Amino acid sequence: MASEIVIIFDFDRTLIDDDSDRWVIKGMGLTHLFNQLRPILSWTSLMDRMVKELHSQGRTVKDIAECLKGVPLHQRTAAAIKSAHALGCDLKVVSDANKFYIETILKHHGLYDCFSEIITNPTLVDEHGRLQIFPYNDLASPHGCHLCPSNMCKGIVIKRIQTSIGPRREAKFIYLGDGNGDFCPILKLGKGDHALPRKDYPLWELIRSNQEFVEAEVHEWCNGEELEQILLALIDRISGEDIKKAPVDEIR
Repeated sequence: MASEIVIIFDFDRTLIDDDSDRWVIKGMGLTHLFNQLRPILSWTSLMDRMVKELHSQGRTVKDIAECLKGVPLHQRTAAAIKSAHALGCDLKVVSDANKFYIETILKHHGLYDCFSEIITNPTLVDEHGRLQIFPYNDLASPHGCHLCPSNMCKGIVIKRIQTSIGPRREAKFIYLGDGNGDFCPILKLGKGDHALPRKDYPLWELIRSNQEFVEAEVHEWCNGEELEQILLALIDRISGEDIKKAPVDEIR
């Protein structure tokens, strides 16, 4: 394909059909503590506190990984990811989840190698085998975006990706998301790019209420079947547009 097609997936309730953080909280019996601490801790600090509690109970990183393997991921979403990768698209995850959770789930479903980059809150398994979760953005150095949570501005991430591609070659972006934090990166897309909000989720509502600020073409979807259908049709369409624009000698 002449244009590089960059496909960016949010993770929770987009690539997967649940929230990975809440899945662990509920599945490993942390709901009561979570509800106690939710009003006083930032989300990433709260998730780090949750895994500390699990380790204090004698739970291991392996136990957390086993819990994560149960997170639902639609088989048609998995098929769409594999097809897009096989077609030469550059796939990335940009998520406010965390590296350990995302990598564990993607590896379990055989999708990890489809992605060139996973941009999320970093994690570390220390020398004692305990998982730690850190904010993507240093909270001592605010990113200054009023649309995004303090630990991560996805709009800044998208601008970095766009800059990294730069004049090297033309690129078309497809962004899939569901939440409030996905609105800022949608605003960084331009004409010729595509936004795929999950219908009846916060991002869909934000786009509908602020259509005058969105330059990308919008395609709503409800489930894995629709995601696959729309995504593969867009890849085919973008590739077809490139063929039409190419000089005759290049087509030959």
